[in-house]
Amino acid sequence: LVEIFPEDRASFEQNAADYTVKLDELDNKFQRIVDNGKRKTIVFGDRFPLRYFADEYGLDYYAAFPGCSEQNEASSATVAFLVDKVKSEEIPVVFKIEMSSSKLAQTIANEAGAKVLTFHSAHNISVDDFNAGATYVDIMEQNLTVLEEALQ
Repeated sequence: LVEIFPEDRASFEQNAADYTVKLDELDNKFQRIVDNGKRKTIVFGDRFPLRYFADEYGLDYYAAFPGCSEQNEASSATVAFLVDKVKSEEIPVVFKIEMSSSKLAQTIANEAGAKVLTFHSAHNISVDDFNAGATYVDIMEQNLTVLEEALQ
């Protein structure tokens, strides 16, 4: 952008610096939540497009489907395994990702005595969020809250 609009260089550079500070603050908050968490395991009754996130913060994870799998239904063995994992580790939250059905996550949570919360992969936002001007930072702030609850 600086090459195209050199007269706006100072503004672009300041905006980039300000945004970098926000991202660093998010990173530090996520690390603090993980470091202070009672547990280090998260469970997704859904697809799991968050491998890099889990690796970055040293989280163990279990999911009904690997990555962004196109599978529609988890096997009964997978569901039973996830229910047992949530029960045995007393995990209070089963996650689902944004804009997906919560049916599988709800089934696992109901059987295990947990609750379902949404963890945003930041791949999609709803029309309402878009119209409200939701940003990546806003979405990640929501994730901070639900992750903290899941790790306590």
